This record gives sequence, C-alpha cells and structure tokens, in this order.
Amino acid sequence: MNRKLKNSLLFTFLLSIILVLGACKKTEGEGGNGQLKGKVITEQWNSTFTVLEATYPAADEWVYIIYGDDISYGDRIRTNYNGEYEFKYLREGSYKVYVYSDDKTLQSPSGQVAVVKDVKVSEKKTSEVDLITIYK
Repeated sequence: MNRKLKNSLLFTFLLSIILVLGACKKTEGEGGNGQLKGKVITEQWNSTFTVLEATYPAADEWVYIIYGDDISYGDRIRTNYNGEYEFKYLREGSYKVYVYSDDKTLQSPSGQVAVVKDVKVSEKKTSEVDLITIYK
C-alpha cells in the first residue's frame, strides 16, 4: 500500500472518530461546569398542623437531585448547619431537586411527601433553586 493511500485512510478513520464522538449528545448529570445552590427551611408545627411553633434552617437534611428524565435520584447531599446545599459539576439541562417533608395536609398514608423544585442549569453558571420549605 503506498504512503498516500495509507495517509488518506488514516485521515478518514480519524475524521470518522471525531464525527462520532462529536455527535454524542451529553445528557443531564455530572461532568459539566454548572452548579445548583439552594436553601431548605423547616417550619415546626404542632401535631395537627394548626399552630406554627418555629421556623429555622433545615440543618442536616438530605437533598436529592434527579438528572433530566431519570426516574430515580442521581445524587444526594446533606444541608449544612444553615440549611444550604449545592450540587457541583452539572451539565446544562433540566433537573429536579427534592426534600422529604411531613405531610401538612395529613393525607399521605406514610405521613411524608416530597417537596420538588424544577430547575434548569446553564453551563458554567450557578443556578439558584427556589427556597424549599419542609414541615415537621
């Protein structure tokens, strides 16, 4: 095989690999430069949820994140002493962030409900999640 043909085949092979890798769409999840930040607060109520007794930062609560259209969470993190949390290194896309709370309506058989917030992440940017209020 002559040198010109070898170089042509090598170029075609490398170009094919670049095109295939470039065509792969990166879905939501880890591996990007975006991040989500937010805060969780707790409203402490009496047992019948008729009297608000206190409001304070929700320290050491689990916060979950769902990547895109996934059905289960992709990661979780605990809030700090001030109820704050952040998920780093996210790709651009849509996410759901949620925290479990006591059911203030007293309708859930388990007594718990998920408080869910939808949020979009832009690459290389910090996105703020709306304040999440949980009930105890």
